[in-house]
Amino acid sequence: MVWLEFLISSAVIVLAATQLAKYGDIIAIRTRLGGMFVGLLLMAGATSLPEVLTTFNSISQGVPNLAAGNLLGSNMFNMVMLAIVDMAGRQQRILRKAMLKHSLTGSLTVFMIGLAIFFILADIDLQIGWVGVDSIVLILVYVLGVYLIQKNDTTIVSVEEEIPEKYPSLLRGIIGFGIAAGVLVAITPMLVRSSSDIAEITGLGTSFIGTTLVAIVTSLPELVTTLAAIKIGADDMAIGNLFGSNMFNMFALGLTDVFYLQGRFLTVIEPAFLLTAIIGLLMTVMALIGNLARIERRLWFLEIDALALIMVYIGGLYLLFLRGG
Repeated sequence: MVWLEFLISSAVIVLAATQLAKYGDIIAIRTRLGGMFVGLLLMAGATSLPEVLTTFNSISQGVPNLAAGNLLGSNMFNMVMLAIVDMAGRQQRILRKAMLKHSLTGSLTVFMIGLAIFFILADIDLQIGWVGVDSIVLILVYVLGVYLIQKNDTTIVSVEEEIPEKYPSLLRGIIGFGIAAGVLVAITPMLVRSSSDIAEITGLGTSFIGTTLVAIVTSLPELVTTLAAIKIGADDMAIGNLFGSNMFNMFALGLTDVFYLQGRFLTVIEPAFLLTAIIGLLMTVMALIGNLARIERRLWFLEIDALALIMVYIGGLYLLFLRGG
């Protein structure tokens, strides 16, 4: 029964995430904001809803480390999805075509993850009300980053550029996007609950499950939305969704402190989760270096940088299993 619940909820998430890509592209065209900005803000925010919901549920149940592990583990999985994108693109070389436009997004993602690691290690005991100053800084950096990315987005549609007459309206895009996001919100608790039950049945440690299984299943919308966006030719939205999701996760890490009333949220994160954060940071840096360097070598159908991301991800999971299993 648990496995059936898991499969049904996963299938619904696949369908909802596919519709997110479709209607997100409509909003990008109709608002003339550009695929990269919509991928960063709308797509990343909506597809990260499962992580946010899981995080808030974990806090309400008194398990803050599961919340942190979910967000940090999601960063790792989002980066290995770049390798999956490479496999899906094959001859199109999607990463080569779109990545240069996302160097700012990727750099801001690296900065925010590094900043979160620094705050966890530094343990800065400053608060405004019950919220830590470190969390407020993460929130402000995200807001500033979104502004900079929107300002530098060269994919913004020109005012003079005509939109096809039969193209879906902005209202239809917004309604469709809202419905798809709502379904995602509604079905996520079932997915998380069934995943937790599976974890209990298998006997794996909660730390390992929080940063792997829970992080993976709550990141399924990013995977499906990214592949769906590529299928309809929205490459900028696909890449923006992945980097933007990691940025949003760090924003959510800071935002969680607002709802965590037992003190500063970042101070209760166990040192073991720093390894998860560092692996996510390393993989993000590797993705930036590999693609900005324009490495062209391939092994079979995988480029060297994509293969390296997969290997680091698998190696990282093994280390996490040894430390938190």
